[in-house]
Amino acid sequence: MIEDVLSRANMLTALARVEANKGSHGVDGMSVKSLRGHLVQNWPTIRERIRNGTCEPSPVHRVEMSKPNGGTRSLGIPTVTDRLIQQAIAQVLTPVLDPTFSEHSYGF
Repeated sequence: MIEDVLSRANMLTALARVEANKGSHGVDGMSVKSLRGHLVQNWPTIRERIRNGTCEPSPVHRVEMSKPNGGTRSLGIPTVTDRLIQQAIAQVLTPVLDPTFSEHSYGF
């Protein structure tokens, strides 16, 4: 299954989704726009770390967001590399583990 996650087609789809979603940088400060260049230079190492089980997610960047009715809530923003890996995993596991989950349902 890990080879399905790491397949070129799956990773390119995940990359396109992360880029389309845009979003803020994580603790490493890398922007979504920098992700492709980062992968060109570092993908073989990242892929090998995923394969051998030594790849660990980075800490998340914590941001306090204001609530409309006052107060704040904490939001954790992963690095864009971690978002890419999470998206690639979700694309493979979701059809297997939750094939009947409605695209119109939202879980929190």
